[in-house]
Amino acid sequence: MALKDYNEKRKFDETSEPKGKTKKSKDKLIFVIQRHAASRLHYDFRLEMEGVLKSWAVPKGPSLDPKDKRLAMMVEDHPYDYKDFEGNIPEGNYGAGQVEVWDSGTYEPLEENTKLSDEKELLKELHAGSLKFILHGKKLKGEFALVKMKNTEDNAWLLIKHKDEFAESPYDAEENTSPKSLVTQFLEEKKSLKIKEKKKS
Repeated sequence: MALKDYNEKRKFDETSEPKGKTKKSKDKLIFVIQRHAASRLHYDFRLEMEGVLKSWAVPKGPSLDPKDKRLAMMVEDHPYDYKDFEGNIPEGNYGAGQVEVWDSGTYEPLEENTKLSDEKELLKELHAGSLKFILHGKKLKGEFALVKMKNTEDNAWLLIKHKDEFAESPYDAEENTSPKSLVTQFLEEKKSLKIKEKKKS
């Protein structure tokens, strides 16, 4: 079962994360990027395939700069409904911290394969360890690649922006985040609590 790992890692009586069920978009495949302040701030990059969200944790966040090769660690599949998840995962739970949707939209394979559907083409590329796709997001647009790193951990990939009209250099995901964002507020509160605790000790 594709969502077995996801379900086993979560205590649904404590977290408001959606339970693992497969579901598909009616029309185009979707993607979502969530900014996640867990033990360390990172971005979760998710692509819809086979009724789930194939997921990668990107420590430095995605980039529109083709010079940046962002490490992306593949993690367990997430349910389709996770695309809308925002909120706090309580302490003591897997991935504890604040989550917000940073970008979302639809996507399609770069390769136009008349014999295969978009989804089958993407799955073929995923299994081959080299995914090329076009994102139609609010922040991220244009051509990207996810390439599996050789001679490293099984789940280590690189997220790379192709040179096209949407490329932007330099690019910092954090600078393209609202200062009023839930995650930013959460991080500031955490920081001020640590300062208070240091003063007490």
